[in-house]
Amino acid sequence: QAVVDFERLGEHAAAFQGHDVGFCCLGTTRAKAGADGFVRVDRDYVAQAAELARAGGCKHFVLQSSRGANAQSRFLYLRVKGEVENLVQAVGFDHCTILRPAVLLCKRQESRPLEWISQQFLGAVARLFPTAYSVPVETVARAMVACVLQPGEGKVKVLENGAIHELGKA
Repeated sequence: QAVVDFERLGEHAAAFQGHDVGFCCLGTTRAKAGADGFVRVDRDYVAQAAELARAGGCKHFVLQSSRGANAQSRFLYLRVKGEVENLVQAVGFDHCTILRPAVLLCKRQESRPLEWISQQFLGAVARLFPTAYSVPVETVARAMVACVLQPGEGKVKVLENGAIHELGKA
C-alpha cells in the first residue's frame, strides 16, 4: 500500500509502476468538498491516476463510475462522471472496464442522514427488485475482480447495474 498526496500525484509516479491492473473507486461528494473539490477529486485525480497507471505499464483499468454518467448532463455529478469516463478511455489501456452502479449500499463511518434513509428504503425495495435501484458495495467489488479474471472482447466494456449484479455473483 502506498500513501500518495493527490495534490502532487505526479511526484508519486513510482507507486503506479509495474502493475498490470488498476482499480479506481476514488470519489467524494459535493457536500463534503464543494463543487470545485468534487470535480478535482472525481475527474482530475482519477484521470491523472489513470495516466500514471498507463505510463507505469497498466494494461487493464477498472473504473467505478455511476449510473446515468453522461458528459453532456446538466447535473454536475453525472456530467463529471461522464467526463472522467471519456478521459480514462482516451488514455489508451488495452482493456478498460467501466462500472456504472446505481445507489451503493454500504455502511459509512461518517453520518449522512439522507443517504442512510435512502439506503434503508432502497434496501427494502431491493428485496422486490434486487437489481433495479441499488447494489451492495461487496457486489461491485466482486464484479470488478471478476471482469479482470474473465476479460471479454473489446477494448472498452461498460457494465450497468444489472450486469454488475450478475458478474458480482461469480
